[in-house]
Amino acid sequence: MEHYKAICLDLDGTVYRGREPIPEAVSFIASTQARGINPYFITNNSSMTRLQLQKKLASFGIQTDIAHIMTSAIAVAKYCKNHYSGASVMLIGEKGLEEALMSEGIELTMDNPDVVIMGIDREITYAKLAAACLAIRAGAHFIATNSDKAFPTEKGLVPGNGSFVKLMESATGQAPIFVGKPESHMLGFIQQENGYRKEEMIMVGDNYDTDIQAGIRFGIDTLHVAGGVTSIEDVLLKEQQPTYCLQTLLEWDI
Repeated sequence: MEHYKAICLDLDGTVYRGREPIPEAVSFIASTQARGINPYFITNNSSMTRLQLQKKLASFGIQTDIAHIMTSAIAVAKYCKNHYSGASVMLIGEKGLEEALMSEGIELTMDNPDVVIMGIDREITYAKLAAACLAIRAGAHFIATNSDKAFPTEKGLVPGNGSFVKLMESATGQAPIFVGKPESHMLGFIQQENGYRKEEMIMVGDNYDTDIQAGIRFGIDTLHVAGGVTSIEDVLLKEQQPTYCLQTLLEWDI
């Protein structure tokens, strides 16, 4: 597998679980960097900024450039700028999503928005949900960073953005446009900005329904690693199989 130039690693469940690093992943990343390959880190979690993620990875002994971090927040901001140029946005989310939207020059508002963008918000309130619901019912476009119903932490699986999006779908009768995995926008932006050929890229993750499906939909190779959301036993039952399936990343002979 030495021909891959863009190794795209999921974070939650693949590189770490909450505040705990996955030792095999840390060792694998050190090995790839020693070979001159700097992986890309891809996450559906929109709550953290690139700088925050860079510092979190550094606390585990993983050094990386900001440019090698792609979040659903970054992707949704790029998507919004490309498809809804000049639109005003009502935001449900945290610092990572707010900073990403502002970095693209997108106007944020709480009144009569053109677009409602929903990311994970751990301080969600009924008032926020009600305001977003009314805006969508009034005609605002509905975009969500991702559809993850749960994500792994050091304590176990906890509610993800997709769980709150389902609530909004029920309240508005409107399904959102999803930008994060399993949609392939993040992989597409990495390819566009760096000029990789698809055969030079591989998507690595623990969650079949998001990580592996994103790679399959984008048309690149995929590697499922056990120990996270989807077990190897469940993966083997899927109609579309990943290119590779490993117990840990240390089994990958680079």
